[in-house]
Amino acid sequence: MEKQIVKNPVMIYTEQTPNPETLKFVTNRMLYKGTADFKESELANEWSPFASSLFTQPYVKGVYFCNNYVTVTKEFNFAWEDIMLRLKEDIKKYIESEGEVVTDGFAEAIEKLEEEKSDIQYSEEEKEIVRRIKELIDTYVKPAVEMDGGNIEFKQFVRGVVTVELQGACSGCPSSTQTLKGGIEGMMKRMIPEVKEVIAEMG
Repeated sequence: MEKQIVKNPVMIYTEQTPNPETLKFVTNRMLYKGTADFKESELANEWSPFASSLFTQPYVKGVYFCNNYVTVTKEFNFAWEDIMLRLKEDIKKYIESEGEVVTDGFAEAIEKLEEEKSDIQYSEEEKEIVRRIKELIDTYVKPAVEMDGGNIEFKQFVRGVVTVELQGACSGCPSSTQTLKGGIEGMMKRMIPEVKEVIAEMG
């Protein structure tokens, strides 16, 4: 007798994020190892069939994947109570269909794009500072930000100023500036004296 493989049903629950325009949909499946941020449908159409399917809805403004959750940013003229259940259903259906979440090669393509955009050449001394900044972000900042459905990425270090990019729920979030200035900047200045200021590019 052939043994039937019973799959666990897809479970999804929502979590508030500090950004009122963004909601986190947590699932019991690994969606994407790492982070993938889609702020416009063009990038999604190229690299993420899942994000692309969500962008077909008029109320979806941004889609962000990390591990077992997807964070959706809505257009401000829609209310969550009108769209949340529909969105939850769409996400559940897509996961059940086992469609591709993010196409292979996305992380490498984004990295290449970032390198092309950045024409900064660091000295050996600066490279060491950049390494320490990245380590601080990865160890202390990212885990906390991920709990809120967002992400933070190092962009550049120029003349004492660290530029980071905020993604997912952190992008456009009213409290993120406060966190950035009060928490992250303070910690970096203490641990890396060369850092004078931390500023954010909204992803």
